[in-house]
Amino acid sequence: MRLSAFSGPRKGIFSFMRQDAFSKCHPLTNFVFFVGAIGFSVVFQHPLYLAASCAAGAVYLVLLNGKKSWKLIAGLVPVFFLLSALNPLFNSYGERVLFHVFGKPYTLEALFYGMAIAGIFVAMMLWFNCYSAVLTSDKFVCLFGSLIPALSLLLVMVLRMIPNLMRKARQISDARKSIGKGAGETDNFREKVADGMNILSSLTDWALEGSIVTADSMRARGYGGAKRTSFQIYRMTARDYLLLGFSILLAFIVMFAGGTEATYTPVLYIAPPGWGLAAYCLYLLIPSLLHGKEALQWRISISRI
Repeated sequence: MRLSAFSGPRKGIFSFMRQDAFSKCHPLTNFVFFVGAIGFSVVFQHPLYLAASCAAGAVYLVLLNGKKSWKLIAGLVPVFFLLSALNPLFNSYGERVLFHVFGKPYTLEALFYGMAIAGIFVAMMLWFNCYSAVLTSDKFVCLFGSLIPALSLLLVMVLRMIPNLMRKARQISDARKSIGKGAGETDNFREKVADGMNILSSLTDWALEGSIVTADSMRARGYGGAKRTSFQIYRMTARDYLLLGFSILLAFIVMFAGGTEATYTPVLYIAPPGWGLAAYCLYLLIPSLLHGKEALQWRISISRI
């Protein structure tokens, strides 16, 4: 009996990709793209450019993490409106007064400026989550291990410390609950605080012991005794060079095309977007388009089985 490749629940086109296509590129290609995406999102305050950055970051994050990313995206929506509404309370610049709050004018220009700042914050959260998923610690060491070995090692250890501590804290909490020493839902606030302090104490002991073991291991392997070499499994391919050159070309087009100017206070002015906006959208969609291309090819190859 022939087994169909599509037996069972039918899935979407992107569900067949087990690894993101852009993540398989060389770390230099990944790093240059994220420098541009994050840098442009910080510099540009034009509403259309910010909207494009947020939309492209959300799309790529969904392609990377699937349904788990919707929780973060949904949580950023109220944060955006909250930051937008709070800015006019502290910044009263502007000509168009909407109403007064405690005697201070609540201006339209300040509200729009708050929306721009909130848009930058949302874009940063989205793109940094994409960055952490794509540019892993081994890629970072591959890029900067030979240039700044001590600093790259320190940064990698710091970046992995928080996830490790959170994971170990959950393990300690589960272990305490399994032996009946963890705080339950019916316990009062004081008992929950005491349980949290015990977990923190155990976590601190584990972290200090781990640092000693790591230091002894590095010393035993001769770290710092001489110039060390590094093994790299990443090699630049023709596709990596093509993507890198295409990204740099689009970045230069965005920088010199104009149409990115936007001022909100004291006078509202938003420049009409030029053709640089199309180049900017194409730049931000490079990972998503590459993912979609390989997912489509994978789907076609599966259908021929």
